Amino acid sequence: MVAIILCTFDGERFLSGQLASYEQQIHKNWALFATDDGSTDASLAILRRFQEKHGAAKVTIQDGPGRGFVANFLSLICQPALKADYYAFSDQDDIWEPDKLARALAWLATVPAGMPAVYGSRTSLIDSEGQTIGVSPLFRKPPAFANALVQNIAGGNTMVFNEPARQLLIKAGGAVDVPSHDWWLYLLATAGGGTVHYDTWCSVRYRRHERNLVGLNIGIVPRVHRARMLMQGRFKRWTDKNVAALENFRPHMSAASRATFDTFCAARKQGMIGRILGVRRSGVYRQTVLGSIGLVIGTILNKI
Repeated sequence: MVAIILCTFDGERFLSGQLASYEQQIHKNWALFATDDGSTDASLAILRRFQEKHGAAKVTIQDGPGRGFVANFLSLICQPALKADYYAFSDQDDIWEPDKLARALAWLATVPAGMPAVYGSRTSLIDSEGQTIGVSPLFRKPPAFANALVQNIAGGNTMVFNEPARQLLIKAGGAVDVPSHDWWLYLLATAGGGTVHYDTWCSVRYRRHERNLVGLNIGIVPRVHRARMLMQGRFKRWTDKNVAALENFRPHMSAASRATFDTFCAARKQGMIGRILGVRRSGVYRQTVLGSIGLVIGTILNKI
């Protein structure tokens, strides 16, 4: 059974389309757990109609903590009463491909019992009218903790993961202060001796519209925006949060991940030459040529 973890906030415009894509899944053994973070539109009414259609055993609705999307997702996934074989994060405004869950579960079934495992994928990008406008970047380097320290490669809307991976989130705590729930899961799974699979097939039609165009990762404008964020220190602040949260998770890291983490953290405290040498020694990397250039520049300017 797959528990779909849906967090909503004023999502009435596209929510019905997302819910319909659950119904169209080839894999039918799923249950929806939705938390609403104080919507003032018809989001809750749409969820309740969906619950009436499928029954309270299939669809659970509750109030979110009201502290933003990260707290909403993490507070729900860490609830002790939540029980399933697998878990899937979901945004409120995308469309899942019909074989999204089936394809993820096929890979997860190959993972040895007890090993934390996370499936993520590429996405096709659609606009507010549902028209395809591109695809997310193709990443070719293997997922690893050394990559997760400086980059997230799979959106939460594509992630499906097993119970051991969820247990890592529980160990870290549902109230942890991190930039995003999906990046955090990538960090924990790779730090804690788990495995992450990045599927080059697009499992989700990821809606990019006027409320979330910042995340659009194609074209020159987003690249300029990301460069500006780097220079303004936003990536460094995000890394600060991840590093602080990972300190508490350190006892659960594998020996190799702990060594990478310690080397990276030490490098960030050095002067320019020591920082450059230390970051290189840590082995951290980004997936693309432009990303790697940004990592070098960020290291030199103390912006990571």
